[in-house]
Amino acid sequence: TPEEIRTCRTFLEAQAADLPNARVFVALGQIAHQSAVKMLGGRLPKAKFGHLAEHVMPDGRILLDSYHCSRYNQNTGRLTTEMFEAVFARAVELRDAAQA
Repeated sequence: TPEEIRTCRTFLEAQAADLPNARVFVALGQIAHQSAVKMLGGRLPKAKFGHLAEHVMPDGRILLDSYHCSRYNQNTGRLTTEMFEAVFARAVELRDAAQA
């Protein structure tokens, strides 16, 4: 529910605050994407969810999207192992580029 999402966002914000040097975030699913965009100071109409979509937030941090790894998405082929692994391979590339 929207109330649950708002309640959980405070925990997300606290965890992100504990990682001040994190430059790349991965959102698993559209709900996570929406919360992460808000937490990172972005704007939802501008940052549209999409598998492997990359969003540069106002402070330069990057949000990378993935379809949620639910049983439904796996069973229907919406998310394959290769697609899921590609998200994290890209996250590592982005992290390494940010550290260079």
